[in-house]
Amino acid sequence: MRQRWRVTGALAGALFVVNVVARLIIRVGFDDADTTAADRVSLGMFVVIGVGLAAVAFAWSRSRPAAEWGADIGAAVGVALALTVLVAPLLVGKNPFGDGAGTFFAQIWLYAAVAGVGVLLGYLLAVALGLDHRSGVLRRYAESKAAKPHKPVRR
Repeated sequence: MRQRWRVTGALAGALFVVNVVARLIIRVGFDDADTTAADRVSLGMFVVIGVGLAAVAFAWSRSRPAAEWGADIGAAVGVALALTVLVAPLLVGKNPFGDGAGTFFAQIWLYAAVAGVGVLLGYLLAVALGLDHRSGVLRRYAESKAAKPHKPVRR
């Protein structure tokens, strides 16, 4: 159980680090007037988060039931989301609520949407290829039923 939460915490930390790096790039590399560059870096950050979560969902869905890895990814995304919205702005010298409530909640919804789409795409790819845990269990069941000789019926 401890190993399971350690991996979940590492995933949350990785998602948080991606956001902090993007914020630092925006702060150090661009001035405040250049919103186009900041938007591009933010878009890149969301692509990295979405693709990363898709890869994690694909890998974890191969060996574990969906309820188990889904809870782990959900917990990791929840912690990373809280850290991203509340702590990451403080690390670059901004107030988390400085741009108003609309921006604050827009960050939450956008992060949740990107994370959800990433996880969904990773899982659907595993299901489409027949590599998810459930498909493997059903394949092994079908093979075991086909391998047993048919018992004769006594009359």
